[in-house]
Amino acid sequence: MASLRDIYTIDPDGSTYAVPQGFDVQFNWDYDDGRAAMMGLYRKGVEMQWNADTRIDWSQELDEDNPEELPEAMLPISGMAQYEAMSRAEKATVRRHFQGWQISQFMQGEQGALICAAKIVTQVPDMDSKFYASTQVIDEARHVESYKRLLEKFRVAYPMTAPLQELIDQVLRDSRWDMTYLGMQVVIEGLALAAFQQIRDHAQNPLAAAVNAYVMQDESRHVAFGRLALRDYYPHLTQAERDEREAFLLEACYLMRDRFDAVEVWRRLGLDPAKCAEHMYDSGFMHQFRSSLFTRIVPIVKDVGLWGPTIRKGYEEMGIIGYADADVAALQEADNDIAKEFDARRAYVASVAERARALESA
Repeated sequence: MASLRDIYTIDPDGSTYAVPQGFDVQFNWDYDDGRAAMMGLYRKGVEMQWNADTRIDWSQELDEDNPEELPEAMLPISGMAQYEAMSRAEKATVRRHFQGWQISQFMQGEQGALICAAKIVTQVPDMDSKFYASTQVIDEARHVESYKRLLEKFRVAYPMTAPLQELIDQVLRDSRWDMTYLGMQVVIEGLALAAFQQIRDHAQNPLAAAVNAYVMQDESRHVAFGRLALRDYYPHLTQAERDEREAFLLEACYLMRDRFDAVEVWRRLGLDPAKCAEHMYDSGFMHQFRSSLFTRIVPIVKDVGLWGPTIRKGYEEMGIIGYADADVAALQEADNDIAKEFDARRAYVASVAERARALESA
């Protein structure tokens, strides 16, 4: 199998990227039991660790024409005249590149989450938060590994897209520990959950669906971690400090709504990026994505106490304030239950195969 470096369609401009940091590393000599909810989340994080080698069946292959076996409506330029005029082979190339671009962003974003989780361990003052964040570090490493292995089967990879890099860069450069939580645990994890959910719930390819289901099971815990930490912290800030954080959230939501347009894919395939972006913006794919995205983010923002006039006015103008009443706890429970269903399905298939082998050898 070719190395990941060999399947990049665009040179990632070097093998490393540096983000200057300027924050204090916090030690804490108080090892007494922390907040019950946070320590419960830490115990759950420890107990729910999994091995990508054994939980996922990597022998499964992807379809040549439609790797994840997604409905045609899940391709955001489906219905565009230039796409519809293509041959079957050309359409298959577009699907493979767009899906590969998506998985590439998942992989790159999970590395961003890995680095942010490590930053939280070193920077956050509370020992119980350090404990939980340490479990998230290994979660994120496993996610990078899982998406890397999935991406190798596409034989197409893309570097981190500029809007995602801009968002992660902003989160990492901020020296305040709560901004790492807010940017990663609320905004970027919310973005990830919305994108993962589209594949988990619509892909007919069992490998692609399973990878996203298992990653989502972890990510729902990560969001709960951010909620607990920020809900305790934000009541103590001044209104001016909360206003600044609300302004960041608004900017991030506009960025996620308007700029994740896969311009690299369309340019690489010789399509007009402006026409693709125009078609993509109003596509059913994007409407569904935005609904999932803001269902994951807006109620969390309200829950952690960043619900002043600035954010409410901005969300009203964006038409997303109605998502504030979504039941996030129910979503997180569903993410956990769906992952268990994938485990049960795989166990059943394995048991059937085992019985068949036993009958053959009898």
